[in-house]
Amino acid sequence: MAKLRTFLTVLLLSALASTTLTTTASAETAPSSGWNNWSCRPSTAHPEPVVLVHGMGANHWDNFLTLAPTLRASGFCVYSQTYGKTLLGGLAGGLAPMADSAAELSTFVDRVRAATGAAKVDIVGHSEGTTVPAYYMKYLGGAAKVDDFVGFGSNFKGTTLNGLATLAEALKLQGLLTGVGCGACTDYLPGSAFLAKLNDGPVAVPGPSYTSIVTRYDTVVTPYTSGLLAPAPNVTNIVLQDKCGLDSAGHLGLAIDPNIAQLVLNRLDPEGSKPFRCRPFTTLGI
Repeated sequence: MAKLRTFLTVLLLSALASTTLTTTASAETAPSSGWNNWSCRPSTAHPEPVVLVHGMGANHWDNFLTLAPTLRASGFCVYSQTYGKTLLGGLAGGLAPMADSAAELSTFVDRVRAATGAAKVDIVGHSEGTTVPAYYMKYLGGAAKVDDFVGFGSNFKGTTLNGLATLAEALKLQGLLTGVGCGACTDYLPGSAFLAKLNDGPVAVPGPSYTSIVTRYDTVVTPYTSGLLAPAPNVTNIVLQDKCGLDSAGHLGLAIDPNIAQLVLNRLDPEGSKPFRCRPFTTLGI
């Protein structure tokens, strides 16, 4: 039981660290309007509204306090919600079983499409916010409703969380993890039924373009290569340090990384993209 508590503590501390990082970095730039503005109408330059999907233990506000205003200032209609709520409510989402969260995302995408009149959306996700959309696009009809998908801190094959998840599996503690309200924790264990289904054939399906960005300094998604997609005409994998060797951001720091913001903007708007400028950035391994 002590090992189980250690495993859950790592997850909760990761969520708290994410909240602290984003709030500290972006409090002065938090938007008063424009983000989740249901009267926003996509422009000709940016015809697809952007749906942001947060990571495990985070919520839609804290996870995107930096990126959402950046996208909005660039002319996109931007929307997000806290999905996967369980015992901890809206403060920490993404804990419910991921198949359930994918169904929530499906409903939210349809709401955004109805409100904006857009036939398709773009999806930008962090961490679990890449896994859930991947399932949605592969199994719940999302491929016909998504134009571009961009993920960072991506995770499609699960994570050992530096060996703790593997330990939990060896000790047969998956049921207890689900019992405390974190079905997604069990889903992320390598070899889970959810991951087996997601990886039954290529994760990326025809239709949307997929961009997956990973960092070699990721200590939450281990190995970081769990976020790389199989090669395909509609797939682009980016290892952050191949673009910017001066960037040592860890998993959580990607949410406030200016280099990530550049890559996301350029993938969502190739015609209006600007030359990539590498900026030194670190979150001290976080």
